[in-house]
Amino acid sequence: MNKKVENANVVSETKKITEEQLKELQEHVNRINQAQLQLGQLTSQKHGVLNAIPELQKQLKDFQDKMESQYGKVSINIQDGSIQDIPKEDEQANT
Repeated sequence: MNKKVENANVVSETKKITEEQLKELQEHVNRINQAQLQLGQLTSQKHGVLNAIPELQKQLKDFQDKMESQYGKVSINIQDGSIQDIPKEDEQANT
């Protein structure tokens, strides 16, 4: 039994959403992508700042040591630069 199978040209129509729906979908995806990009940039900045803090603290300590060698153990007001002697009992408590 010979059956001859013919290939028929079948054109299937692709179903699509409307152009307006496609545009809205793309906008949602783009906003998510932008938010993820911004989050990555902020995370990178955060790590940079966190890594810089120890160096900034070291610079402050070095400056405090320099001020102590010049003025002795004193309390310096960072608002107006005034200097007050540290009472002896407070000085011993800080050591």
